[in-house]
Order: sequence, then structure tokens, then C-alpha cells
Amino acid sequence: MEAAEKILQTMKEAGEPLNAGKIAEMTGLDRKVVDKTMAILKKDGLIESPKRCFWQPKA
Repeated sequence: MEAAEKILQTMKEAGEPLNAGKIAEMTGLDRKVVDKTMAILKKDGLIESPKRCFWQPKA
């Protein structure tokens, strides 16, 4: 599974906004990989931030 897919799946399963540290912990991915991948997801419009530093899949 690709990092982006893993991150999106984890966010969907959590059912609440998560910060990058929690996503790294839950997925087992390195924090740098999570940050880099989330930047791409944000640029592509696949995730949104309902509150500062917390992210969720875009509805």
C-alpha cells in the first residue's frame, strides 16, 4: 500500500481529525514520510484542516 493510501485510510478509520504525529504513530510510517505525503495530499485537495494542525479527508 502506498503511503498516501495508508494515510487516507487511517484518517477515514479514525473518524476524527488527526495531527501528523498521530498519523505517523497509527500507520507506522516515518514522520518525515507522513509530512511529505500530507503536503502532496493537501496540494491535490484530498485533505482539509478543520482546526489548526489537524487534518481529515475532504468530504
